[in-house]
Amino acid sequence: MQEIKAFIRPNMLNAVLQALHEHPDFPGVTVSEVRGFGRVAGRDSSQPSGYGTVAMVKLECLVEEGQVADVVQIIQDQAATGRPGDGKIAVHDVISVMRIRTGESGMDAMV
Repeated sequence: MQEIKAFIRPNMLNAVLQALHEHPDFPGVTVSEVRGFGRVAGRDSSQPSGYGTVAMVKLECLVEEGQVADVVQIIQDQAATGRPGDGKIAVHDVISVMRIRTGESGMDAMV
């Protein structure tokens, strides 16, 4: 099982969510509003607060290994504008998952 984290522009969220929703086996996603800065975008430290951070959206999802390439491609296709600051996608190994309510683990906890 893999975890995909993607940081994208807020205005690209609806397009990404629609495309993920249309994927037949996509299990679900968590969306968070976050702030941050990178090397290029949002580095104006003269601002009195926020240290030049910009608003981003973080998507987090757990998928089977066979879905990783499709999900990453969907996010990249829908979130890309071609300008600096489009965001990042990271993929991590997940050691275990447990559904709190039932105690199910592994992929059984995902459905």
